Amino acid sequence: MSAPTLDQFQQQVSELLLRHRSLLDVMSKFGQSGASVNRAVTKAVTDCGCIELNARKQQYSDELNLENAKTTLQSHLTGAVCEHCRDALKNDLGRNLFYMTALCNLLDIQLDEVIADEYDKCSTLGLFNLT
Repeated sequence: MSAPTLDQFQQQVSELLLRHRSLLDVMSKFGQSGASVNRAVTKAVTDCGCIELNARKQQYSDELNLENAKTTLQSHLTGAVCEHCRDALKNDLGRNLFYMTALCNLLDIQLDEVIADEYDKCSTLGLFNLT
């Protein structure tokens, strides 16, 4: 089975969203689902232990070129998400995507346009996109 297109997913969300059609409801559910994603990652570290977090100040020097900076900067993450935590994260990420799509629907924004615009911005700005 192939993955649905973004348009198909956006249409399905539009058809399924009944109870929380208010913009305020969708915004609060989107925020809540984002918090659930954060909680699932936190539980993978603190409850399951399949991944570990060892955060410290990033050691970055202006003398590093961009390629060296990519290998020098750390994610602070070790280990791999286990199957149970992966399933929980996929579920929470899916719920977050659902409410983000519902927000797009209410504001008459096409999800594929959001992704295309962000892709273009990333392509144009490269590493400076998120600074």
